[in-house]
Amino acid sequence: MVRSSAGSRDDAARGGERLAVRLRDLAEKARPGATALADLLLPRACTVCERGLNHGERGLVCGRCWARLPGLPWPRCDRCGHPTYGESCRWCELLPPFVRAARSVAWAAGDIGLGVVHSLKYGGWHRVAVEMAMRMARCDWPLDVVEERTALVPVPLSGKRERERGYNQSACLANALAGAWRIPVWTDVLARTRHTETQTRLAPGERLRNVTGAFRARASSRNSLRGAHVVIVDDVVTTAATLNACAAALCAGGARIVSFVTFGRAPALGDRW
Repeated sequence: MVRSSAGSRDDAARGGERLAVRLRDLAEKARPGATALADLLLPRACTVCERGLNHGERGLVCGRCWARLPGLPWPRCDRCGHPTYGESCRWCELLPPFVRAARSVAWAAGDIGLGVVHSLKYGGWHRVAVEMAMRMARCDWPLDVVEERTALVPVPLSGKRERERGYNQSACLANALAGAWRIPVWTDVLARTRHTETQTRLAPGERLRNVTGAFRARASSRNSLRGAHVVIVDDVVTTAATLNACAAALCAGGARIVSFVTFGRAPALGDRW
């Protein structure tokens, strides 16, 4: 009996599907071996301490470094999250009234605290943002912040700085954190109006002058911002000059209140880490 051309096409399609399934199965079986071979030929190393990663460690920072991360000690201020050492909080003085709360994971200090931040910010390891954001997501917040937070807003880089770096490290953190918090990232509501010097080498007064007027809320974002409680994301906070400038711009653009979340916090005078 002569088969129709339609039947032949059906057989060919089913044969193609079976082949595709078989190839996927083979690829799944081969993946562990390929990964092991790659680890043997190109051993993976921690981006902080540069020691080889143990078998099964899939991140970019090793478990030993994460275990040695200098966390902020308790007790902490309920508003700004800074260690108080049982005394009245001094760090809250840095924050304007329209900042509801601030949280950080660890001290941006020492080989580990600075090493993790430098891996993301200067080392080109943008995927380490996922590991950092996992820890940022666990920060303890006042209940009203958890209930009200509308969106995450990363601190924008200047075009020059982003071209040099290839990405915005704050946006990487915000995108990774958004999944854990189940809120959107708004990258189009805040603009940097001019290039600024890096804050790292500036004194507190110079930091403030450096970022004054450096940010503005986009006119197109007024409807989104109106009445919102937004959380600004950055890698490190020192004097909060940059974050405060961003917060002022967002509130001028319609936001009701703002909170801050960073991975690192630079120790202030008198802090023990």
